Amino acid sequence: MKASLYLVLATLFWSGNYVVGQAAVASMTPLELTFWRWTLAAVPLLLLAHFVEKPDWRAVLRRWPVLLLLSVLGMSGYTLLLYSALGYTSAMNASLITAANPALIVVMAIVLLGERTTWLGWLGISLGLLGVLLVLTQGELARIFSFAINTGELLMIGAIIIWGFYTIIARRLKVPAISATAVQVVFATVTLAPLALAMNVQFPDTAAEGWSLAYIAVFPSLCSYLLWNLALKTTPPGTAGNYLNLMVVFTAIITVLLGTPLTPVQIAGGLMVVAGVLLTGLKGQPRLAAPGTSSAGARGR
Repeated sequence: MKASLYLVLATLFWSGNYVVGQAAVASMTPLELTFWRWTLAAVPLLLLAHFVEKPDWRAVLRRWPVLLLLSVLGMSGYTLLLYSALGYTSAMNASLITAANPALIVVMAIVLLGERTTWLGWLGISLGLLGVLLVLTQGELARIFSFAINTGELLMIGAIIIWGFYTIIARRLKVPAISATAVQVVFATVTLAPLALAMNVQFPDTAAEGWSLAYIAVFPSLCSYLLWNLALKTTPPGTAGNYLNLMVVFTAIITVLLGTPLTPVQIAGGLMVVAGVLLTGLKGQPRLAAPGTSSAGARGR
């Protein structure tokens, strides 16, 4: 029961990142959000890793080349594209596209690693893809052929492709999840610092920006990872992965509570994406990493 609560809360906080991020990009640049998010989260994540996982830090740092690559992909690349996308598309659409990521990762694993799937897996992939296409084209599938798709949604597609590469590389990394995440966050802070200086990145100077950044740094960046990994001590990764399907549900609820109604196309597309993810998971293949995680300790999407 306690583990289930941890998983629900972790997913809720990750969902809030879409909504709060969309509000924040109205006054902050994606670079500012990304740089300050990881800068503020770096030390607390290192402390969490040290006291929760008690890793052998020398052994962790021997994997620094892979951790640096993962940081560039998952912490910097994915996050920059996510916040850039939220400047052009809705939090709901972004979460729906993200929800199709497990199916995309399966396809990438088949193409790049020679993995196989069952007919149920292919059915799930197809259903999830159709759901995303419905959302991208606002129910007018013919728009695909005219390339009349929102810039934000194209950026979001780029983000989940990057996350796909991140996940495939991270699957083979034998480092505790929070420790790997913490090191990647430190690398992201260091590698983004010169760009932040060159672009004259400023710390938030209004209350609204400050509260948005505080939420992003504390809840999706710290609390979600801690709760997720605590739950995985007693919950199989595949079971935990199913909880990530709640991200679309939570984002929809938050969006409606804030006064933005859902369209029939978003509802239909969301149901198809979630059904596709569930079908893809039925093939018995291990579920894959959630945003910001990087080892076998945290699976699913």
